Amino acid sequence: MKFAVVLLACLFAVAFANEEADVVKEFREVNKEDFKYGFELTNKIRAFQEGHLQDEKTWLVKGEYEFVTKDGKHIKVTYSADEYGYHPKVEHSH
Repeated sequence: MKFAVVLLACLFAVAFANEEADVVKEFREVNKEDFKYGFELTNKIRAFQEGHLQDEKTWLVKGEYEFVTKDGKHIKVTYSADEYGYHPKVEHSH
């Protein structure tokens, strides 16, 4: 769960450091053995993440986030995280 909290904090920091924005959608569900959350902002930043305990010590997490850079490029990152690390896939478009 510590990983999920850190990643959530990083995503919010990126979102709000970019510019001020209002929340369009937001949800979260946190349980002892699983979680999911997501948000969408008026500045076109969007994120979703979910995870569950595989065993007593291992979280399996997957998610995505996307945003538009100041020069108009659309960036989307999909990822998973497991006992072997963080596995991102980055897509760029104009």
